[in-house]
Amino acid sequence: MAQLLPADPTALGSIPAFQGLPPNVLAWLRQAGELRQYADGETVVLAGAPADKLLAVVRGGTYTQLPGDASARGFRLAAGDVGGLMPYSRLQFFPAQGVAVGDTVLYELPSRHFPTLEQVSPELVQRLVGIMNDRARDLVRTQERDDKLRALGKLSAGLSHELNNPAAAISRAAAALTTALQVIPAQLIELLATCPPAETLTALTALALLPAELPPPVSALEAADREDELATWLETQGCPDGYSLAAGLLDADLGVAALAPLAGQLPAHARPAAFTWLSGHLTAARLTRDISEASRRISTLVGDVQTYSHMDRATGPEKLAVTIGLDSTLHLFAPALREKNVLLTRAYAPDLPLITGQAASLNQVWTNLIDNALDALPLTGGKLTVRVEQRENCLLVSVQDNGTGINAEVLAHLFEPFYTTKPLGEGSGLGLDIARRIVLEHGGRLEVTSEPGRTEFTTWLPIG
Repeated sequence: MAQLLPADPTALGSIPAFQGLPPNVLAWLRQAGELRQYADGETVVLAGAPADKLLAVVRGGTYTQLPGDASARGFRLAAGDVGGLMPYSRLQFFPAQGVAVGDTVLYELPSRHFPTLEQVSPELVQRLVGIMNDRARDLVRTQERDDKLRALGKLSAGLSHELNNPAAAISRAAAALTTALQVIPAQLIELLATCPPAETLTALTALALLPAELPPPVSALEAADREDELATWLETQGCPDGYSLAAGLLDADLGVAALAPLAGQLPAHARPAAFTWLSGHLTAARLTRDISEASRRISTLVGDVQTYSHMDRATGPEKLAVTIGLDSTLHLFAPALREKNVLLTRAYAPDLPLITGQAASLNQVWTNLIDNALDALPLTGGKLTVRVEQRENCLLVSVQDNGTGINAEVLAHLFEPFYTTKPLGEGSGLGLDIARRIVLEHGGRLEVTSEPGRTEFTTWLPIG
C-alpha cells in the first residue's frame, strides 16, 4: 500500500519542470502536495478513476497501458517526468491503470489546488501546459502509427492469402510441367517410330499449335459426358487408357469431332502414339499458361499494393484520380469481402475530374471507411456501395453499408479522438479522427448519416 512520506525540501529539485522556480513557489508546492512511496507493481492510478491529481516522478517510474489496444506499446514516466492531470486539461477520468515500476516515489498535487497554482506561478502552469501539449502530440502520433499498422496487418493478412493461391498454383504447375516435359521426348520418339506420312505430321502439329482457347462453359454432367465420349473413342483407336489422354485434349477443346479427321489420316498402329504425344504437348502448353496466368495475378497484386501505398510516386500533392485509389484499396479488401459474401457495388460517374491531393493519405481515408463498413455489415446479406460523383466544384465519395446503423449517442462522438465502440484491442478510436483530419487538410469535409440498415460516410473533396 502507498506510504505517505514526510516533506523533503530537496525532492522537487529533481523534477526539471520545477527547476529554477522561486523559493516561495517551491515552498507552496511542498505545502500543497505530498510525497507518496509505491512498491514495484503497485497501482498508482485506477482505470476509470477521477483524474484529480498531477503526478511528478521523484524516484522510480510508472507504466500505463495505452487505451484501445492491449498489444500496443505502453506509456512510461521515468524519474523527473510529470504526468497525471495537468492544468487546463479536459481529462475527467484516468483512461487506464498506472502501476509503479520499481521502488517509486511520486509527488502528487491535488487538482483542487490548480486555481491557486495559477496565481502562485503562472510560469509553472505554462510549463505544465507545454508538457501536456507535447505529450498529447506524441500520443496521437503513436496511436496513428498503431492504427496504420493495424490496417496494414488486416490488409497484409488478406494479401498473403491472395499471393499464396497463385504462388501455390505456380508451384503445382511447375512440378507437373517438369513431369510432362520428361516424357514428351519419349512420346515423340514413339510417334516417329511409326513412320507417319509428312502431311499427317503437319496436321498433328497444326492441332498442337492451335491458339489456346478455353472450352465453352458446360455443366459438370456435360463435362463428364464429353470426357466419357472421348475416352471411349480413344480406346477404340487403340489407346490403352483413354481417360488419361482425354483431359489434356479437352482442355484445348479437342473432342471427337476435331480428332476424327486426324485419325482417318493415320494408320491404326500410329494412332495411340499420335494422340499420346498430342495430349502430352497440349498438357504442357496448358501448364505453361497456368504459370503465366498465376504470375500475372501476382504482378497485379503487387501493382495494387504499389498503387495503394503510392510507393512509386512523389509524396507531395499531385493531380490524381480518386477512383484509382479506391479500386486499389477495394482490391486489397477482396479477401474480407469474399469471406463475408459482401455484395460490392461501384457506382462511379463517367468523366470524373482530377483532384489535387496526396494519394497515400487519401487511401488511408478509404481504408478506414471501408474497414468500418465491413465491421458493421451483417453476417449474411451484406451490401457495400462505393459511389463517386461530381457536385458543383467538389468530388463526392460515398461509402455506404447496410449494417445495423449508428445510434444518435454514438454518432455525436464519432469523430472525437480515442472514442471507440470496438472491443479492447480492436481499435484506438483514432481512425475516423485521422480520416477527418486528412480530408480537412485536403480542403474538404467528412460527413456521416445513419439509420438502421443504412450508414453512409460522405467525403467532399475540392476539384482542381
